[in-house]
Formats: sequence, C-alpha cells, structure tokens
Amino acid sequence: MKVLVIGGGAREHALCRSLSLDPDVTALHCAPGNAGIAEVAELHPVDQLDGGAVAALATELGADLVVVGPEAPLVAGVADAVRAVGIPVFGPSGEAALLEGSKAFAKDVMAGAGVPTARSYVCTTPAEIDEALDAFGAPYVVKDDGLAAGKGVVVTGDVEAARAHALACDRVVIEEYLDGPEVSLFAICDGTTVLPLQPAQDFKRALDGDEGPNTGGMGAYSPLPWADPKLVDEVLETVLQPTVDELRRRGTPFSGLLYAGLALTGRGVRVIEFNARFGDPETQVVLARLKTPLAGVLLHSANGTLADQAPLAWRDEAAVTVVVASHNYPDTPRTGDPIEGLAEIAEQDAPHAYVLHAGTKRDGEAIVSAGGRVLSVTATGSDLAQARDRAYAAVGRIRLDGSQHRTDIALKAAGA
Repeated sequence: MKVLVIGGGAREHALCRSLSLDPDVTALHCAPGNAGIAEVAELHPVDQLDGGAVAALATELGADLVVVGPEAPLVAGVADAVRAVGIPVFGPSGEAALLEGSKAFAKDVMAGAGVPTARSYVCTTPAEIDEALDAFGAPYVVKDDGLAAGKGVVVTGDVEAARAHALACDRVVIEEYLDGPEVSLFAICDGTTVLPLQPAQDFKRALDGDEGPNTGGMGAYSPLPWADPKLVDEVLETVLQPTVDELRRRGTPFSGLLYAGLALTGRGVRVIEFNARFGDPETQVVLARLKTPLAGVLLHSANGTLADQAPLAWRDEAAVTVVVASHNYPDTPRTGDPIEGLAEIAEQDAPHAYVLHAGTKRDGEAIVSAGGRVLSVTATGSDLAQARDRAYAAVGRIRLDGSQHRTDIALKAAGA
C-alpha cells in the first residue's frame, strides 16, 4: 500500500511513524512534512488547503490511501477533492468536518442526537454576549465559533477578559462551565461503524499546575488508571454512536477520526467539544500503545468496511508525551533556533523514548525550530511512572535556546 499523509506537525509525525512500522505500507509520502518526518517518509511540497493540488499529488504518486491530518484542510474540503478522483481518503467531508469547524453546528448536532453537553448560547452581538455571560456567571467559558488551532477558547473568572475575547470573535459560543477531569477519546468511523481507541488526557495550559494561557496542548498520557473501566463503552453508547448516526441521518456521514473532548462531571459525562481529526498531543501516546497495524484500519474507514476490522490490539505499556515549545509560546513564539541533542536521544533512549517533530525544519546541516510547539518527546514504560521518567530523561538531553516545557505531565496519574 502506498500512503500519502497530509500535514506537517507532531500528529502527522506520529501517524507516519506508525505507518512506517506497518509491513503493508510499501511507500510512505508526506506533504509538506517536517525535518523529523523526512526520516520515515518522502516529502513533497503542497498547499495543504488546496484540494486540487492534494488530489493531483495523490494521483501522481499512485497513492492507495490519503490520510489528512490537520483540521483546516478537512474543513476546506480537501478530503472531498481526493475522493472525487477515486482515491480512498481517511478524513471526513468538508460538510461533516463542520463538527469541528463550527461550535454552533456541533451543538445543533448534539441536540439532535441527544448527546449530553454544556448548556450554551450562540452570540453575534454585544448585547447577546452580555446576556449570556450574566446567565452563566463565573467561571466564564467563551469559544470562537470557527477554527482556532486549539487556542480559541478562554476559560476565566474575569468577566472583562471573557467579554473582550467574545467581542474579538465574529460569532461566539458562550456556555456553562463543566467541572471534573477532562478526557480525550478518539474513534475511527466509516459513516456507520464506530471503533473507539483508548482514552488519553492532555494538558492544555502552558504552565505547571494548569496555570497560564491555553495552548494547543503541552503533553499527554495514556492509559488513565483513575478512569472507570466502563468509560469507553459508555461514551460509545451515549456520545460517539449517536453523533455518527445523527450525521448519517442528516445526509452528511462522518468518515474518519471523531475526537470527543469530554468532562467527567458530577452529573455524568458531558461533551466539551468535538474535533474531526486526531488530536495533538494525544495521538502521540495513543498510537504508541496501538499494536494493530495502522494502515489497514484507516483503509477500512476510507472504504466503509470498518465492520470487517478485527478488534484492535493494545500494548500493556503506558505512554507519556512531553511537548517542548519555543520561547514565548503561545504568544509570539520565536523560531529559527538550532535544536541539539536529538542524536543523543536516538542513541541512548531508543526504543523506549523517541522524538516526534512538530515545528521544525532543516537549515543546511542543522535542524531549527519553525513553530510554537517544536517537539513531542514520547516514551513508553511498564507503567506511567516509568514512561514519565523516560520521557523527561530524553527531554533533558534537548538543547533549544529559550525553550519551555511542563514538568508535571502525568505526575498525579503516575502516583495514582
């Protein structure tokens, strides 16, 4: 099988790494990729938002499967353009990807499907914003209705900060605050069948102790030793399957990766948000634990034959990912700084720890930072404590001027 992956972050590096280890994958391509992905896949330049260009590249390469990683190309309809030329693609249509592209659309689908979520208002005027903020009170949860790369949500006790964020958005969803721990659960779908993966937890705030601004995610771990063993079955029954059924009923079947961000509240499981693609950095830990070869599962999704997929096999190991971010992330991150220590990790920490590149590029012989989140250092171990120790040992070898990372990823869970 020849596979083309679209995207260039750590999520795509994780996907490419798993696909490169799959004996059924005979050729692996990525567009546009990054300096780390170049070690396992052949890179190609492409405008990943241009469906015609992506479809042309897939045709030229003779791809048997295209995997669209990021949300923006999905919402832009890139998967539709690839399907139109007859190539199987893992990723929802532009219409179905609105589940992530519009918070208001997602709320409407959840209402139709009877999926439990936070009460909310969709606001477009200052008066509506003030009314909604007054109705819910602090802490205020304000979400940009459109795509914002994981950074469009403000949760604050400061009403003026909440109002300022709301006024900066064209359309905004203001909703009640959901208490309780958060869980990410991914499911591979083909429009009818839903195949859940293992849950993970990510860390959205920039600083230790869940302080600082929201980011795209500073680390993750899996499994969740504190979670109810029946959690996956419950979420499949009350959230994932009803959502896929509702989208099919509306004539916009969801095929690809459905990501449910969940709050385990005192009143039960509630959906915080849906995404239409693998989450970053949770993908890094979930795929580290998946034993079943990945390409066949994704192809079943693309072909609508997921019911034929054998039950997924999982490693007993735990996995932890720590994100190394550039100076001043998430505000205006500095780029172009050389990254050192990668060869030492490959020599001394493999195979239990490895580095997945997020925002990197090659500059002559050097690899330099090229984004806010630069690297995802991922490690496995017999339990979370060992995986965490291995991840942080590898992080300690990385030299990147001004870089930052959280020191408490999976700390509480490892002691559970």
